[in-house]
Amino acid sequence: MSFLAKEHIVARPGYSRWLVPPAALCVHLCIGEVYAFSVFNLPLTEAIGITHQAAADWRLTTLSWIFSLSICMLGVTAWTCGQWVEQVGPRKAMFVAACCFGGGLAVSAFGVWTHQIWLLYLGYGVLGGIGEGIGYISPISTLITWFPDHTGMATGMAIMGFGGGAMIGAPLSVGLMHYFASATSLGVGKTFVVMGLIYFCFMSIGAIIVRIPPEGWLPAGYRPPKQSSKLVTNEQVRVQDAVKTPQFYLLWLVLFLSVTAGVGVLSQASAMAQETFPGAITAVSAAGFVGLLSLFNMGGRFFWASLSDYIGRKNTYVMLFVLSVVLYISVPSIRATGNVTLFVIVYCMIISMCGGGFATAPAYIKDVFGSMHAGAIHGRMLTAVSAAGVLGPVLMSYIRRYQIDAGVPEARAYTVTMYIMATLLAIGLLANLLVHAVDTKHYYRAK
Repeated sequence: MSFLAKEHIVARPGYSRWLVPPAALCVHLCIGEVYAFSVFNLPLTEAIGITHQAAADWRLTTLSWIFSLSICMLGVTAWTCGQWVEQVGPRKAMFVAACCFGGGLAVSAFGVWTHQIWLLYLGYGVLGGIGEGIGYISPISTLITWFPDHTGMATGMAIMGFGGGAMIGAPLSVGLMHYFASATSLGVGKTFVVMGLIYFCFMSIGAIIVRIPPEGWLPAGYRPPKQSSKLVTNEQVRVQDAVKTPQFYLLWLVLFLSVTAGVGVLSQASAMAQETFPGAITAVSAAGFVGLLSLFNMGGRFFWASLSDYIGRKNTYVMLFVLSVVLYISVPSIRATGNVTLFVIVYCMIISMCGGGFATAPAYIKDVFGSMHAGAIHGRMLTAVSAAGVLGPVLMSYIRRYQIDAGVPEARAYTVTMYIMATLLAIGLLANLLVHAVDTKHYYRAK
């Protein structure tokens, strides 16, 4: 397995750096399937009853923890494996991610067939989350090194795949479940197996393509800026020193709050759309809604991250937070009008900005802490995504359950949650405004 070693993937003369974003996309489009998990929620609640929810079937609140656990493990793995990924290089990391993510789907299939929820927690949640964490950070440092002149665009180009995974995963999942469905099964188990094999193959292709630049390489004609701005530094901060700065925790809070709202919506998107407009939105059209959200999630990651190269990371987050607050507050009124089209448009805009917050983070980190340990720092920062992956879905599912139990119609069960999400985003705006340059005492000085 020596071909996986870091020293064997140094690019030779003539290698195009534009091959690295597609390699990253091969991984991120696959692990981004986690955002399509909501299409499995309702079928899994009828895994035994088939046409209805039987007494022994899982409840939606029980299943919501699968998604939360998966996102949680993404952040924990990114924190613990960030420096390891930089040491072994992107190829080995991508291959390990492929094994974990594909294997996790296979374990989940056994959980469905035996109706053991702990196997779904272990497979999709733990193993899948580990694969997501390693796969997510594996190309980031490499992209930053290859594209010092367009950091936001490059990382956004790759990370948009993570947001776009559901665009492929949602219709693929629904199509496979329909193909494998029978009188005794809804086809979820076999769907997990096939998707695990497909994703393993594509993630392995990305691992084969990726390369790292030679030591000291710079793009032709590029000259690093001589002066640091008030926020963007040419200095370097080591990962162990970055976590001692207030900037790390402010950026952590910015990422956590910007992601919480979007992840909460994505975790329940299919069920939420069907319950908000019963009859008007079917299971099939809800899957299309999830796919459309994925498309905007993906496009938003590229658009907002690229825009940040021109207007700055801090200003980009100001725009993201302000617009998101306005849109979340408007959702209950839009629902009351019964306008499905406007409902879809607003949520597409919301998710595009959630994706933009995701994709702009690596460039923001590089600006504040330098590029030396940007990948490892980003890995630790992704614990914010873990926390958001728990809080967002829990808020969506449990407040919904509380509202319904209190007699609120399903169509209005998400109203309170929208106002809570808007409040969290307002707090995130404040945290972003407080970000400033790192104190010089934290800069790395070679001995």
